[in-house]
Amino acid sequence: MKELTELRSIVDKYGENPEYILEALHDIQSRYRHVPEPALDIIAERMKVKKSRVFSLVSFYKALSFEPQGEKNIRVCMGTACHLKGASQVKEEIEAVLDVAAGETTADGRYSLHEVNCVGACSMAPVVIIGDSYEGQATRDRVRTLLDNDGSEEESR
Repeated sequence: MKELTELRSIVDKYGENPEYILEALHDIQSRYRHVPEPALDIIAERMKVKKSRVFSLVSFYKALSFEPQGEKNIRVCMGTACHLKGASQVKEEIEAVLDVAAGETTADGRYSLHEVNCVGACSMAPVVIIGDSYEGQATRDRVRTLLDNDGSEEESR
């Protein structure tokens, strides 16, 4: 019941204008680390859109998820430049250290690991983003240091 009240409060900030569906979804994702099922009904009802429209947005955008995400998201760029400079090996090391596969969340809920197509930082390849921190020239050897520092070793390399 408390969750429904809180979800309605988040959605009510945006009124009935369906142009703000994504903003409402991002706020919900930030609060709950996922988009709970009841949020779809609340947004659809309040903004007078079909539930399927809300569902499709959550399904489409990588920043949104129906499954609970970790406290920090780790995104490994798998774009061409990053791939050529060893992003796959960096991702494999992160998977080994955290004992989690890409697309999953660690058992303690601390991290979620994702592969992304491109982060637009090709000159820093390969790139790993931990939370909001971009880590360039990431290597297999630096993975433990990056994770120990939660990506705060440096803003970028």
